[in-house]
Amino acid sequence: MNAIPHIRHTDKFHTDSVITDELCMLHIDLDTIEEDRESNRENSEQSCVLSVDQKNVLRKQRHWERSLASKRSKRRDEKTKRKQNRTDVDNPQFSKRVTKAITKERLAEAQTSGPKLCLDLSMTDNMSDKEISRLASQIRRLYGSNRKATRPFHLYLAALSQDSRLYRECLRMNDGFHSYVMDVTEVSCLDLFPPENVTYLTPDAEEALERIEPDKVYVLGGLVDESIQRKITYMRAKELNVRTARLPIDEYMVKKENPKNFYSKILSINQVLDILLTLRDTGSWIKALQAWFPPGKGFVVAPEAANHSV
Repeated sequence: MNAIPHIRHTDKFHTDSVITDELCMLHIDLDTIEEDRESNRENSEQSCVLSVDQKNVLRKQRHWERSLASKRSKRRDEKTKRKQNRTDVDNPQFSKRVTKAITKERLAEAQTSGPKLCLDLSMTDNMSDKEISRLASQIRRLYGSNRKATRPFHLYLAALSQDSRLYRECLRMNDGFHSYVMDVTEVSCLDLFPPENVTYLTPDAEEALERIEPDKVYVLGGLVDESIQRKITYMRAKELNVRTARLPIDEYMVKKENPKNFYSKILSINQVLDILLTLRDTGSWIKALQAWFPPGKGFVVAPEAANHSV
């Protein structure tokens, strides 16, 4: 008789258990894969969102860099112009010591006999901190131009108190501000000069300035207004009840087509002074405007006027 094989139930149970465990592990692996896919999908969506934000940041950064590069380029052009129009006070044949002595003598002479240019700084209360900083920078450039001029003006800063934001900003931005050769006072320009001797220069005046007269006082409104409110300096002049005049831009310049279709006759105080200084040296509005009127304002000297000046 054949022997009946003995079946080991433990082997069968062991095999079933292994299969069950493997199936469970497979199920877990599938769940893990699905979770990974879901996580990757969320990360991918988040990455897309981040990339959009990054693009906006990069776009703003590029715009800021282009704006900064444009400002630097304008400053370089302005410095180049200053070098080209520099007077003999900077002639390399003079030593720095001699040049400094000549400059000091010319400024001292202007204090006694030169025409007077006064900055009316009474309109700074409503200016932003950024505008105050820009005005302080313009004052520094204005003084630099006057210091290097062959025939400088006698400069006044009127309505400037020592506890004002502008005064503090001038000290912060301008090295040696305390030693500037000019008169700084808290009183109004009309407390300094008779009204009949004052000419307030404003782009909104009807009358064009013809010449610089040595016995007159020329007032510039110390104002930086990024909101471009019209006629502020003109209204200030009317409030003071003094004569007004404008630079003869309409008489000697014409509009030039530009991509932005932008045209402006509003100049900074240092740009106005550069024009007036060149006018004093040359006696020619055409040469003064050609040398210093910013090309970005959309105006150029009229060809017929330029040809007539040659």
